[in-house]
Amino acid sequence: MSSNALTAVVRAELTKIRTVRSTLLPLVLVPVVSVGIGVLSCASARSAIDRKSRLLRPDFNPLDAGFVGVQIGQLTLIAFAVLLVCAEYGSGMIRTSLAAVPDRGLFHLSRITAAGGVALLVAVPTVFLSFLASQTALGPYGVELSRPGALRAAVGACLYLTLMCLFSVGVATLLRSTALALTLLYALVLVLPPVANAVPGLRTAARYLPDQAGTELMKADPTLAPGWALLVLAAWTAAALLAGHLTLRGRDS
Repeated sequence: MSSNALTAVVRAELTKIRTVRSTLLPLVLVPVVSVGIGVLSCASARSAIDRKSRLLRPDFNPLDAGFVGVQIGQLTLIAFAVLLVCAEYGSGMIRTSLAAVPDRGLFHLSRITAAGGVALLVAVPTVFLSFLASQTALGPYGVELSRPGALRAAVGACLYLTLMCLFSVGVATLLRSTALALTLLYALVLVLPPVANAVPGLRTAARYLPDQAGTELMKADPTLAPGWALLVLAAWTAAALLAGHLTLRGRDS
C-alpha cells in the first residue's frame, strides 16, 4: 500500500464529505449544538446558584459544566460517522467506491483517516468555543482555561469527540444500516449508562463503556484516571474498526 495511493483515496473521501449534504450538515451542527446547549445549561446553573436553588446538583463543578454541551454535540458527530458509511450502502454507491478502490483495506483506512481528520478539525474549535462560551454564561462562577486541569480536560474532550466518531465509523461499517447503527450507538450513549449506573453492581463496570470512559477525560476530578480512560476508549475504537474491517473484507457489497 503506497502513501500516494492512500493520499489519493483520502482526498476522494474528503470530497464526498464536502459535497454530500447528509454528511456535511451534521458537521455544521456539532459546534452549534455544543455551544448552544453549553450556554443554556450554564446560564440555568448561574440562575440556580443566584437563587440558592436546591435543584442545583451538590457536586456541581464549573469546570465540568464547560463540557456539558460537548457531550450532547457528540450525537451529531456520531450521526456524521454513520451517514458517511451507511449512505453509500443505502444508495448502492458502495459498489462504485469498491470498484474504484478494490483494495478494501486501503478503502477502510482512507475512510478512517478522512473521518478522524475531519472530526479532530471540528472538535478542537468546538471544544474551546463551547468551554469559553459556557464559562461566560456562568458569569462570576465561571473558571478560566488557565485553571489547573482545565486545559487537560479540553484536550481530553477533543480526543473524546474524535475517538467516538471513529468508534461510530467502525460500528456503522459492521452493521451497514443507518437505522441499526444509530439505534445501537445512541442506546450505548443515552440509555445504557444511566441504566447501568442505577444498578449498584454495574456502576463500576459502567465506567468502562466507551462513552463513559470518554466522559472521564473531560472531568476535573475523574473517577477513572485520564490515562486509563483514554486507553479504554481507544481499545473500544480499535475493536470496532477492526470488526468493521473484517466485515468489509469478508462480505459482498
